[in-house]
Amino acid sequence: MRRHWQWQRLCAPDSSRQDNPVESAGPSSGTGDEQGNRADGADDGETMTQGVLRKIDRRLIPLLFVTYMLNFMDKTILSSASVFGLPEDTGLHGQEYSWVSSIFYFGYLAWSYPTTLLIARLPPAKYMGSNTLFWGAVVALTAACTDYDGLLSVRFLLGVAEATVTPTFVFVTSTWYTRDEMPVRTGIYLLAFGIGHIHDSVGPWRWMFIILGGATFLWAFVLLRLLPDSISSASFLTPAERQFASDRAVVAGTGRTEGARWRREQVVECLVDPKTWFLLALELLTQIPNGGTQNFANLVIKSFGFSSLQSTLINIPYSMLSAAAIAGTGYLAGRYRQANCLLLAAAVLPCVVGSALIYARDSTSRGVQMLGYFLLSAGPAAMPLALSLVQVNYRGVTKKMTATALLFVAYCAGNIAGPQLFRSSEAPLYATAFRTIMVCYALVVVLALALRVYLKWVNARRAGEEGFAEPSSQAYEDVTDWKAAGFRYRY
Repeated sequence: MRRHWQWQRLCAPDSSRQDNPVESAGPSSGTGDEQGNRADGADDGETMTQGVLRKIDRRLIPLLFVTYMLNFMDKTILSSASVFGLPEDTGLHGQEYSWVSSIFYFGYLAWSYPTTLLIARLPPAKYMGSNTLFWGAVVALTAACTDYDGLLSVRFLLGVAEATVTPTFVFVTSTWYTRDEMPVRTGIYLLAFGIGHIHDSVGPWRWMFIILGGATFLWAFVLLRLLPDSISSASFLTPAERQFASDRAVVAGTGRTEGARWRREQVVECLVDPKTWFLLALELLTQIPNGGTQNFANLVIKSFGFSSLQSTLINIPYSMLSAAAIAGTGYLAGRYRQANCLLLAAAVLPCVVGSALIYARDSTSRGVQMLGYFLLSAGPAAMPLALSLVQVNYRGVTKKMTATALLFVAYCAGNIAGPQLFRSSEAPLYATAFRTIMVCYALVVVLALALRVYLKWVNARRAGEEGFAEPSSQAYEDVTDWKAAGFRYRY
């Protein structure tokens, strides 16, 4: 009992923010000496927590951040290349550029679930590093493409390569951090989404792919050298710190991940869990707009009357706004436990307005059109918020990894569909695309609020059934959120 109470204090030092009866449970009586000893132990534990967390952050966050930045730069460089000669040099016409954009996500979709199984079974750091070598080589090979078929091949393989990145990071974050810490850390490394869009594209398009592909290939060796496979193999922590880090992530996180095995019953539970389908719908509806605007951004800006170079430079403040939205919502999601769904709805509201302004561009000035475009910059904040909802609301390694894989199935489906809405026959206005974007983001607002209501209802029902039950030791093992007594959802 004493050991468990201490872990509650160590893993959730800000007691004013406790919403989970299990995480805030503690003894209500005791002698003065006992209470003094407990207070001293809690202070020592909090000091240990802060020291270990700093070490973990210093090692993991830079590795995750740079990898994610390269991930988005390699993925979105196609948009910049599109205004610097790629379509002309490779003979693209009609909807072929849209299919070059979409084929990436067919590769991503094909490898999404197999890679989640491998992440849980193989040493994740070595698997991620080896995958990054392949990923960098594929990006560099894009420079050798001379026709439509070649571009389709390398873009499909790039999708296969990059399908491993985010699921691995979800696994790593769930392994090392508590539920309170996950949203902030996810927001930090997903800041790279915004920064990854900032690149100087004034050179020939082939050099863009060669340079970024080479940088990604070399970065793989850094990952192989510095990213630990597990807490128990982390050489930058002492043996006592490794044990402490493992215990705190298990008690105040979402269960033990090390040594877990694939469980069929957890897959079934994930598929019948209503919140899974809420999250899939949210991801699909946020990624349909993303798939289009990510690949057609420079062409849309150019249609406002700007040159190729100007369209690339305009994306710099756009990317900075995206980074600010991701950072701000990530911080708030970590600071306020029950604000995630509200933040998701708030992030996409400007996008509803922005897409409406661009859709009505025939009757608006160029300045208003640019305002509409910049309002779309808040949209990328939706993805880290959705990932955070998966990270903090799913227990059980197989269930969480299945939910992650399904989330990326929806991610791929949205990004496959998005570019197809930008019909070449409607250029440069793309009326169908921006009308669809407006509707998708409006539906996201409704679904995010509905998910919040559902999770609040489930928490109230479980509180009525369980009261303030003390979790058993089994609750810290590889069991799901449905079976973990005292588990409460974040919304």
